[in-house]
Amino acid sequence: MLRALLFLFGLVAVPAAAQVASPAPEKVAVTIYHDPDRNGTSELNRAWLRGYALITEQRTVAIPAGQTTIRFEGVAAGILPESAIVTGLPQGVREKNLDADLLSPATLYAHGFGRPAILRREVAKKIVEEQAIIRSGPDGAAIVQTREGFTAVDCNAGQGALVYPSVPPGLSAKPTLSVAIDSPSAIKATVTLSYLAWGFDWQADYVATMRPDGASADLMAWITLASSDTTSFPAAETMVVAGKPKREDQAPWGPGRAGGELVLHCLSRPLAESVPPPPPPAPMMAYAPSAAMDIVVTAQRRAETIATVEDLGDLKLYRVPFRTTVAAMSQKQVAFLDTTGVPMEVFHTSALNGGDAGDVRIVLRTANTKANKLGVPLPLGKAAVFQPRGSTPVLIGEGAMPGEAIGEDVEIEVATATQVTVESEGTKSGTDWKGYQLVVRNANPRPVRFEAILGDEPGRVNNASGKLYRKDGHWRWPVTVPANGSATLDYRLIDEN
Repeated sequence: MLRALLFLFGLVAVPAAAQVASPAPEKVAVTIYHDPDRNGTSELNRAWLRGYALITEQRTVAIPAGQTTIRFEGVAAGILPESAIVTGLPQGVREKNLDADLLSPATLYAHGFGRPAILRREVAKKIVEEQAIIRSGPDGAAIVQTREGFTAVDCNAGQGALVYPSVPPGLSAKPTLSVAIDSPSAIKATVTLSYLAWGFDWQADYVATMRPDGASADLMAWITLASSDTTSFPAAETMVVAGKPKREDQAPWGPGRAGGELVLHCLSRPLAESVPPPPPPAPMMAYAPSAAMDIVVTAQRRAETIATVEDLGDLKLYRVPFRTTVAAMSQKQVAFLDTTGVPMEVFHTSALNGGDAGDVRIVLRTANTKANKLGVPLPLGKAAVFQPRGSTPVLIGEGAMPGEAIGEDVEIEVATATQVTVESEGTKSGTDWKGYQLVVRNANPRPVRFEAILGDEPGRVNNASGKLYRKDGHWRWPVTVPANGSATLDYRLIDEN
């Protein structure tokens, strides 16, 4: 019995694990990967960003001897805790936990079930407060119990409100990752925390302004950074990765994952004060908009500086050369290319398919070389083209910048042409061929360059009346169409079958 008592005393005497909080990192790096399922030229949906980021934080923590739980506060709300790696701790990590319930109107009410609150409402043009106990969950009607019985809150044009005397346990004001460790002695450690988080994205945006000579342009390019996470990362070393790393899983949540608004509904009729606590709320008949609040965050767009490009295996990494803030629920732009006088060939083009000519498009073409004042990897993105009219640049079209490596030709489709048209019609035919005539007409008071793309034809091109050349697996017919004139191409398609 004595041994048993001593054993029990020993159990009681074991001290509880110490709690150590790290409120914020001293240094942070954010590397953003764009949504693998989103085309680089489509719009960013800031309400539902499905890209992700690799976040690396450096923190200094004072650790006592023995068992300790370290709380890393202020991590990304979209953290994937299974991806977290912690280095610099003595004896490593025994356990990782994500405190996922964040403080918000919805979670505050949900955690208040059965707990006291203060019901504040207007009675006879006076604000009256009374003690209440929350008796329902956050979905449906908000039912509270007062001295006079049960009542539904906020069913009278928003005149009811709940005031909470304290924050219920289990709620965090900041997203928090906690780790349990065993330390043989008290130390001060510099810890590196790295993890993946959803809710980020980026894209490239290009602005080309044609010069008066019509043969060159000034080219500005931006990296747009977007975050739908509720955590800000101030003074972060920021990078974006161009390419598509392989990932097997998808974002495991929908919008509003880090807490949310409290949307209450009224019942079809007021509850009698003498009835017992109700069952789950009846079907909702009315909606109380006063309990919800839409938060609109205006994105801040500004030029920062020129980003640098680095190789990352088969991918490209664009590094912002100074620290910048990746702010919560926001969007900003960082310049990564600013060059003037880039040689640009302006021409018109049309793709043929089965003898039918497609729309005529205005295209800008240059080569991604240092001789052309480029010579950097260009990520896929949207492109806006402006033409000066006096001292004012005027938008003439929007297209896409294809992702091109150094040394490749760059072609930007700008707009559909209105002054250059093309017609194609069948002529003669044989047993294994069919003839076509292509006529290009130019209504401009100046000559234009035109290229017909014949590579989509279902057969082999033969007997062309003009000179053709091969590019990207397609036969092309280049021609200069005179002012207010036309040009004609006769050719045959050989049936390969």
